[in-house]
This record gives sequence, structure tokens and C-alpha cells, in this order.
Amino acid sequence: MPKMKSHSGTKKRLKRTGSGKLSRPSTFQGHLMSHKSPKQNRQSRNTEIVSKSDEKRIKHMVPYL
Repeated sequence: MPKMKSHSGTKKRLKRTGSGKLSRPSTFQGHLMSHKSPKQNRQSRNTEIVSKSDEKRIKHMVPYL
């Protein structure tokens, strides 16, 4: 049986943590930073953990991550 193809955009945005959870960058960081508060900009530099409800869907998109 051939290998499944991974979703290219998803595999660039996610990575596994040491404990096996999925880590993703924070949202609302693409542009228009000047009107957001410094606190919001500072806190969104960190990565976040993908929720359990989304992990199942992502596993189909990136089976080898």
C-alpha cells in the first residue's frame, strides 16, 4: 500500500512537543499589529497547544507528524 500524502500547509505550521502533543503558533499575528495592545502582541509570540478536538482532524491531514 502506498504512503498517504501529508497536507503541505499543515505540516509547515505544526510540530510535536516532547510529550507528543501538537504545538501551533498563536493566531492574529499576521499583520495590523499597531492597533493591538503590547500585551496582546507579547503574549502571542508563544506557541499554543492544539486542542484535543482538533487533533483527530489534523491526524488525517498529517499522518506522519
